[in-house]
Amino acid sequence: ESPMIVDFHHHFTPRELIKDDPGDKLVLSYDENGAPSYTTHKLLFDMEAHVKMMDEAGIDVAVLSCAAGMSAPTDRSKFINDKAKQFERDFPKRFLGYAHANPLGGAEAFKELGRCADELGFPGVVITSEQDGLYLDAPEFEPFWAECVKRKLFVFVHPALKLNESRQFNAFDLARSVGREFSLIMATIRLINSGIFDRHPSLVVQMSHLSGGISSMISRIRSYQDKVFWGTKGNPRHAALPQNDFDYYINNNLLFDSGGFCGVMGCVQTALVEIPASRLLFGTDYPQEIRTAEVTKNFVDGIAALGAQGKLILEDNAKALLKGRI
Repeated sequence: ESPMIVDFHHHFTPRELIKDDPGDKLVLSYDENGAPSYTTHKLLFDMEAHVKMMDEAGIDVAVLSCAAGMSAPTDRSKFINDKAKQFERDFPKRFLGYAHANPLGGAEAFKELGRCADELGFPGVVITSEQDGLYLDAPEFEPFWAECVKRKLFVFVHPALKLNESRQFNAFDLARSVGREFSLIMATIRLINSGIFDRHPSLVVQMSHLSGGISSMISRIRSYQDKVFWGTKGNPRHAALPQNDFDYYINNNLLFDSGGFCGVMGCVQTALVEIPASRLLFGTDYPQEIRTAEVTKNFVDGIAALGAQGKLILEDNAKALLKGRI
């Protein structure tokens, strides 16, 4: 059986959603607080270039997500979902789409989520790590988790492109470099400690960017689960704990993709100190944090060189998650 490498963190933006043709330029947009938010360039919509990169790097399938469709209005989500499906058809067996549907979008968004699962055959749905002033443990998200379980969709948590609070990141491109990673770590702790996985034991969540590099913090996070030691026992918000220990959810409900670190192997090696290889997925963050086939190929080769662990990350975990879709 030949290896099948899947890139779970691979972006595109339909040309129709980019106002002016960027040509050969990088166009950087800023949020209303003046923080750099998103880089637009022609690689985002040149799908032939994506396939060429994948061929050169040895990637078989890329699962497509689009920043413009994350936590977006339903008409835009719908347009993006149709585009992802079109790329699946235009390049057979090379692409799969993530569903784009706003988790707080109500009945209309859930209808689109159903269409993505039933008609378009997408395996998962992409959301952001925080949105609209809320975090993922907010009760407003509860119907969304239930819907995903019902539809058998896994959830890809991408960092929020606009953080709820960005004041402390007002210089040095901090919101993008570390603010987003902070957001992912917080989202992971909130998902676990709020009991979402206890209420929905079959829910699977893919945290992008190795959950913001959570491995380097996880000893500290585990320690703070000891509410007696830290003196918070009895506090309704700060002493809340799930039914099982923290790592139970890492091993049963969470997956972590290797996107977001520009193809540098150190991030994967750091993750493996604390997270079993069976919970890691391959992701590139092409064509944002990686923009050439050479960097991608080096990353693939570096992970493959890990031997049995590398095989899990590059192939086996993808097969288990996508169950016969590849």
